[in-house]
Amino acid sequence: MCWVQMAETILSLRGITRDFGPFRAVDDITVGIEKGSITGLIGPNGAGKTTLFNVLCGTLAPTSGTVMLKGSDVTAMPSDRLFAAGLGRTFQIPRPFAKMSVLENVMLAPLAQTGEKLAGPFLRARDMRREEDAIRARAMEVLEFVTLDHLTDQAAGQISGGQMKLLELARVLMGDPDLILLDEPAAGVNPTLTRVLISKIEELNRAGKTFVIIEHDMDFVMQHCAPVIAMAEGRMVFHGSPEEAQNDPLLLEAYLGAAAID
Repeated sequence: MCWVQMAETILSLRGITRDFGPFRAVDDITVGIEKGSITGLIGPNGAGKTTLFNVLCGTLAPTSGTVMLKGSDVTAMPSDRLFAAGLGRTFQIPRPFAKMSVLENVMLAPLAQTGEKLAGPFLRARDMRREEDAIRARAMEVLEFVTLDHLTDQAAGQISGGQMKLLELARVLMGDPDLILLDEPAAGVNPTLTRVLISKIEELNRAGKTFVIIEHDMDFVMQHCAPVIAMAEGRMVFHGSPEEAQNDPLLLEAYLGAAAID
């Protein structure tokens, strides 16, 4: 008898819809994201991609539908609880604390630190120092991984746009999430840092991390993402392999451009 192992679904969307008054930004999205995949999410501006991300991350509650993460219902769960549950997200426009150092930005990421509690500095000073030392050591490891360890003391607002994208990834990695959502990671990033970012995504993926990536760079998507999901006017209009995407008439005409595939 031949046994076929089914892929494990880490994120499941069931009928996700999001309305803004009479406007339907996301319309009945049902799809599963396989554990260990790098899923590319494409579509024209206004297709609903970022709104869908915001629903997945708890920034917006869906009008209807269910979000399941690792088999648990996390629909409309607040972002901090989702982060603790294993879902991290970066933004198209990085949002560092500009006047704080790169290292301080990364050290802020872990949740429920002792020093954040009112009594922490007074009643648990030794625990707080021990915890801070551990967080600092972990932050330095993460910054070395994303090649920003030479900028630890630099103000985050003074580094380049590409370096800010890597800093966003570093902050997410401090939570050691199972699933990472990236919103246009290559946008505005020079080719050298784009290659660094791609190499880190692929290294993390080999280590077991799952990614969903919004990206307009079709070369990036076709070379590094599988499967590919396409949205238009809030609906999912395609879900398949990069090879299938490059031969889909709708995508060739609407998104990819036939000339780009020749």
